[in-house]
Amino acid sequence: MLVKSPKKLIAARLRKVNSVSDSFPTSGQFDAVAIIEVEDLGKIKDVTNQIQKISGVERTETMVEVQ
Repeated sequence: MLVKSPKKLIAARLRKVNSVSDSFPTSGQFDAVAIIEVEDLGKIKDVTNQIQKISGVERTETMVEVQ
């Protein structure tokens, strides 16, 4: 998931969300990437909602890799 947030250390905050296996800061249109691992694609919405509730998160964009 791509995350837009002007808050510093947003990647560290993302790592605290359940199902986020890793996150790291980026530069460009988005400020961080969160790697999410779920067994059921329906659970992505729950994780997205948790991330969007983090103070300072302005926007998210979800990309899915199906294995």
